[in-house]
Amino acid sequence: MNNRLQSHVFWGPFSPLSALTGAGLLIMASGRLSWAITTAGCLFWVFGLTTFTYAILLSSTGRKIFPKQGGTHIFICLASFFGAVYVILFWLLCPFAAFEVLMPLLLVPMFCASSGVVKKIIVPSDDLSLDIYDHVSESVSQAAILAGLLIAFSIIREPLSFCSLSFPGSFHGMITIVTFRTGTFFPIGIFTTSSGALLLLGYFVCLYQYGKSVFFPGEDSFNSGDLKK
Repeated sequence: MNNRLQSHVFWGPFSPLSALTGAGLLIMASGRLSWAITTAGCLFWVFGLTTFTYAILLSSTGRKIFPKQGGTHIFICLASFFGAVYVILFWLLCPFAAFEVLMPLLLVPMFCASSGVVKKIIVPSDDLSLDIYDHVSESVSQAAILAGLLIAFSIIREPLSFCSLSFPGSFHGMITIVTFRTGTFFPIGIFTTSSGALLLLGYFVCLYQYGKSVFFPGEDSFNSGDLKK
């Protein structure tokens, strides 16, 4: 596998659709657009602040109080802390909307900890601000990929399930902004369940693999040859 594909955020081997690391969030939080928007905000919040804080702790100043071992556990604690802060703030803003999507919000720190960001953060050498910027930008890029897929997934799934689109807010937990006319085939009840979400996810993965073969032709055969060796 070439270096360009290896390091690519979307087409690389560790992207949400390649490794299916975000499949759980795509299934649970894509039932409504309002859920997807709330979870997407949590992704940006947790990934960005956790990486920024962890990179500061790895600086020359932070290493005075930062232990030499257990860095991964500290990263998990930071991700859980910022995830809890987001849940509390959103709960104060709109309690019912936070309650509806509480489980996906609680899972976001786990996805952040397993995204591989912590392994890519190294001790900065010359330019601290540049290193922090690189780490945070890469982490936010991963969050943006998963958030974009989540919102796109929900825009397709919610109209098929409920013939509507919604935003988070109000005392009901969500605001219906668009209502589509129901017909003979819509709404399709199967897409309200996880089985329908898995069908859509399989379709997304097929499109992803086809696009990957178009933009990076020959990579699959190259990898197969390496495995045989």
